[in-house]
Amino acid sequence: MYENNFPNKRYRHTLAFLQKHIDTSEPILDLGVENPFSEIMKAQGYHVENTKGEDLDVDFDVVTQSHAEVVTAFEIFEHLVAPYNVLKEVKAKKLVASIPMRLWFSSAYRSKTDPWDRHYHEFEDWQFDWLLEKAGWTIKDSAKWTNPTKKIGLRPLLRLFTNRYYIVYAERKN
Repeated sequence: MYENNFPNKRYRHTLAFLQKHIDTSEPILDLGVENPFSEIMKAQGYHVENTKGEDLDVDFDVVTQSHAEVVTAFEIFEHLVAPYNVLKEVKAKKLVASIPMRLWFSSAYRSKTDPWDRHYHEFEDWQFDWLLEKAGWTIKDSAKWTNPTKKIGLRPLLRLFTNRYYIVYAERKN
């Protein structure tokens, strides 16, 4: 998946944010199939269960039947046509979710070989906040960071100071 391009900076920021808000004693349902970051969470002492590749636009059973106290979703919602629906169905009281932010100088990501590896949405931070609020979540904390590349050109230069990732910690409204 990450041939010679492992996202070390993103994982470092994501783990620090998760550790700031979620205790290792709280069971986690991680939206998305098992991946290198879910293995990092397990290595840090978190009890993590991943979804199995269900189409979360239409199949919510995994989130409605889960007894996890926390749902994590790292770079998942941009792949869904209707992320509101699954966010509304989550039964957990806590959510940690991150998204790649929309870049004004780059078009939406689309893999030509993998139909699951495409971005239907590329959010601005306020759009993601609004989505969460409408789905019944209160944002308690958030962070952003850049994702510079080691290439030469205008876009790589812009990536040095343009935030690429946005992460939130939210709790279910009563």
